[in-house]
Amino acid sequence: MLNVTDLRGHTPSKSDIRRALPRGGTDVWSVLPIVQPVVEDVQKRGAEAALDYGEKFDHIRPASVRVPAEVIAAAEKALDPLVRESIEESIARVRKVHADQKPQEHTTELSPGGTVTERFLPIDRVGLYVPGGNAVYPSSVIMNSVPAQEAGVNSLVVASPPQADYGGWPHPTILAACAILGVDEVWAVGGGQAVALLAYGDEAADLEPVDMITGPGNIFVTAAKRLVRGVVGTDAEAGPTEIAVLADASANAVNVAYDLISQAEHDVMAASVLITDSEQLAAQVNKEIEARYSITRNADRVAEALRGTQSGIVLVDDISVGIQVADQYAAEHLEIHTVNARQVAEQITNAGAIFVGDFSPVPLGDYSAGSNHVLPTSGSARFSAGLSTHTFLRPVNLIEYDEAALKDVSDVVINFANAEDLPAHGEAIRARFENLPTTNEA
Repeated sequence: MLNVTDLRGHTPSKSDIRRALPRGGTDVWSVLPIVQPVVEDVQKRGAEAALDYGEKFDHIRPASVRVPAEVIAAAEKALDPLVRESIEESIARVRKVHADQKPQEHTTELSPGGTVTERFLPIDRVGLYVPGGNAVYPSSVIMNSVPAQEAGVNSLVVASPPQADYGGWPHPTILAACAILGVDEVWAVGGGQAVALLAYGDEAADLEPVDMITGPGNIFVTAAKRLVRGVVGTDAEAGPTEIAVLADASANAVNVAYDLISQAEHDVMAASVLITDSEQLAAQVNKEIEARYSITRNADRVAEALRGTQSGIVLVDDISVGIQVADQYAAEHLEIHTVNARQVAEQITNAGAIFVGDFSPVPLGDYSAGSNHVLPTSGSARFSAGLSTHTFLRPVNLIEYDEAALKDVSDVVINFANAEDLPAHGEAIRARFENLPTTNEA
């Protein structure tokens, strides 16, 4: 079912690996001409334009952009108790991890009387996008809201597409998750129009713009984020979800097969990749996938994703080469199913999140591991990180020198200023210690 790429018999270079690896991805540039007029129209007409596009694309027009408080309260009240219990437990685990991520203010003394203090200040207002589409994602509410709350963000708004089945409001489980988290501002708007409305707001409709937008979405959401970047901050561009499994002959083929199937369930463009030095395991996993994928409710979606060019099996000579391949693939999710799995995991440098051993599957991370599931895709884990408390914090330096400390370093600053042909910089220092003449003879 999975296509096989054979890298055995030679030591592949980074370039070889990058060219050979199965890779999907989306061409965001191709949809920019479609999304740009939407963004510009929402910038101009605000909520009315966003509602117009929601009616066009989602086939429903809610009574207002902002979801009424009583609708949110009703969704929370109607929530299945077992689902509520799961949401609350996942929130507690994610909160514990993200609370520990918050860095502490610290002061460095450069000389007596000369200090630099680094403070970490939260973004003031953040828009959190929660997609609709093929599934319902209360987990995305948790993964975006909790780190923002732990960072101390002052104001949060969740935007999620209106649903025709629910009177034009976002899915009730999304609304219930917001209520449990204490997020009382929810907008019934999705797609590129949601991103634009979050960026520009609408004063007449009492919709305040945000300073940063985070959260996954489809290619149109990603394109809109690209268009408003600079007006607001954004997180990394999210492509289709992906899993890579690095495994040796000791791996359980059934478990590996189910883990690859589980990510293929998200989207027909999802990527599932097995990297192994065991031809026997590769054959077993392929056999188990073929036998088991059809029992899932989303079998057609799974089959299309697993048969796509973005999915496959990569055969390598040994696990050391497998580590190199995994690093070049830089998966959003990387599972390690090998002997000494923790030791192998510690040799990986590029991955959004690394799941170690047979009992740490990716679905655990999707919901309740405590880690964040908003992670870099399409190889961007080589240079970017997933969502965390750090995402919502801005380090700011406080520079505080007294007279003696400035005098002590004044020659260094003046010499630099002269070297860069910026004499006024040096004069700004000298003026504190000398009576500078007011002519060009200075």
